[in-house]
Amino acid sequence: MTKTQAWAIVRFFSVVILLILAFWLFGWLFKATYPFWIATFLVWMFLPLIRLLRRRLRFPNGFAVLFTLLIGISTLIAAFVGLIYLIAFGIRRVSHYVPLWIETASVQVQQFFNDSVLPLWRHYSGFVDSLTPEQQSTLQEGITQLGSHLASMFADMGQALADALTHMIMLVPPIFIGFLFVFLAFYFIGKDWDQLLLKTKEKIPASLLKKMLEIRKMFQYRVFGFLRAQVIMMAIASMIVLIGLLILRIDQAFTIAAIVGIAEILPYFGSGTILIPWILYSFITGNISLGIGLAIVYGVTVLIRQSIEPKVLSSSMNLNTLSVLFSLFVGWQLFGIIGVFLGPFILVIFVIFTDVGITSEVTQFIRHGWKKEEEG
Repeated sequence: MTKTQAWAIVRFFSVVILLILAFWLFGWLFKATYPFWIATFLVWMFLPLIRLLRRRLRFPNGFAVLFTLLIGISTLIAAFVGLIYLIAFGIRRVSHYVPLWIETASVQVQQFFNDSVLPLWRHYSGFVDSLTPEQQSTLQEGITQLGSHLASMFADMGQALADALTHMIMLVPPIFIGFLFVFLAFYFIGKDWDQLLLKTKEKIPASLLKKMLEIRKMFQYRVFGFLRAQVIMMAIASMIVLIGLLILRIDQAFTIAAIVGIAEILPYFGSGTILIPWILYSFITGNISLGIGLAIVYGVTVLIRQSIEPKVLSSSMNLNTLSVLFSLFVGWQLFGIIGVFLGPFILVIFVIFTDVGITSEVTQFIRHGWKKEEEG
């Protein structure tokens, strides 16, 4: 190994360590100051509206920011109320069929018990009577231990559920406090946005500022492309399910298809969160034809999604299809369900850094070290 190669290895591990420290530091800073990061992002999103109110409608600066904040809060409340209304509407529509479903399910369970469980119990009851007293005692002891184990397991599950609910309740006050700081920070950051931006630009070197502007531009392009891809996937899933439900002559097909489309935002499970329980219920209640039809609809939905998702993501974000597929698989293997979103996001960040030249500069540094200043 030459001296140049040794220094290249040292620089490589130095870059890796610095990246790990940077991620850790960013995570710590975000946890400590997240209301201000969120407020800054929201101000950046609503900045066109703030400027419109100031320049076109001649609103005072502070009042324009306050008005925008109120509009934002009203929009969030309206979206939340609308979501609750849709959920209540869906529950009300479904509750019309719940009594019939429960009655059908209870009849099926009773029939299954009479036809399968009861004869089996009678058979084994005769078998137990034929055992010796010692064997019966051993069997009874095993059943008792099994019951104790199951009772202990359910008790632990109940305690864990109670602890989780308690933890969620304890988190409510900090969440409200966090929202309060977000609103306050939104007002003050929005009111002084131009001054803060000017001071920040003055303290950042021109070369670094240029890179940051390029990163912001590419980030907008890639992230909006990712969101566009998700909307396309949801729309495709809704259309497939709607066609299938109309063929099966299911009531409320449009509402169910819309709900299934929204469920597509859930990674990995997607439409299965709605269709799989429905399929199982159909088979249990003896509605075999409906169960088979729903299974075909679900299978077609999954097949089409798996076949076109990498292509849609790659075309929407201008990424290589194989790279997207690779990031989906690696993200799933390393981080589970969250990794299905995290993998493409990390790929987007890497591609953005490549677009603006950061990746090539880091590679050059690892190979050759710092650039020598040109004499002039």
